[in-house]
Amino acid sequence: MKLKALTLATLLAMATSASAEVKIALDGKPDLEQSGSYNWSYAFAKALNEGGMETREMPRGSVGNEAEKFDQVSTGLLEISMSDVRAVAQVEPFIYGIRLPYVFDNIEHMDRALAAGDVYTRVNESLAAQDAILLALAPLGPASGVITTTQAVRSPADMSSLRMRALDDAQIAMYEAWGSSGTIVPWGEVPAGLQTGVIDGYLNSPFVPVMFGQTDFVKNFATADVIWPLRAVIASKDWYDGLSDVDRATVDAAVVTADTAARAWLSEAAENGLTALEEKGVTVQRLTSEERAVFREASLPVYNTDLMSAEDTALWKKLSDENR
Repeated sequence: MKLKALTLATLLAMATSASAEVKIALDGKPDLEQSGSYNWSYAFAKALNEGGMETREMPRGSVGNEAEKFDQVSTGLLEISMSDVRAVAQVEPFIYGIRLPYVFDNIEHMDRALAAGDVYTRVNESLAAQDAILLALAPLGPASGVITTTQAVRSPADMSSLRMRALDDAQIAMYEAWGSSGTIVPWGEVPAGLQTGVIDGYLNSPFVPVMFGQTDFVKNFATADVIWPLRAVIASKDWYDGLSDVDRATVDAAVVTADTAARAWLSEAAENGLTALEEKGVTVQRLTSEERAVFREASLPVYNTDLMSAEDTALWKKLSDENR
């Protein structure tokens, strides 16, 4: 009987310890030099640890794909996930506004617009039904440019013969507006697609081809600065609501600390990302503001797609214009 009581006490202690651990599902390599999202998660975890909360990094893919991570957050099995913005958009399409081309001049502009529109409150009212919370939007890296295997790009006209990897239908619409074409390809299939010619390129931050070892076949990067690549930091609502007042305050403060750290990294990352590409043999097309303006003008039809309602699109444009 005494042994059984001891065993039960041990199991309860283990369960209490496990429940106290904050698991953070990463979205990529733990690289403080090249990953903005890891700068965010690292600073967040460090702040939690210093506040007395134990954390554990879960490597990319170790707890499943994007859908599986969201399910685990919703059920409280996973506390924090560095997720694709689409995971949030499937519940609240309004968040897609952050991916409208050229809607933000920089991350500071985005932060002002989000605050002015009380966007987190609106999004989290919808996410509550899925027992999830959007804590932050972490910049993956500098603004997205046009990444290609062969064709150097300085204008939409240079892309007329290219088939680009797209994230969603809105990005396909943008490529079509540029006179190109797009096809949705899962990220895990992108390297094979680039090497076999199924796709000729994609849109992303300059660090991405280096981080994922693609510079043997990616040969050009154009600084079109189309959108800001972001990761959605999603938390379990059950976990967050169940925290003590002290621990919840620690989490809230850690979000602020992580936001600051990621944005400080980003301020130096733009040129570093281009240099990293050039060191790997990738040619960088540094576009002028006039060349970028041609892309911006060609992108305007995307604002009239059915990804969001016309009312929501107008609100994002208003938030952007009023908070420059």
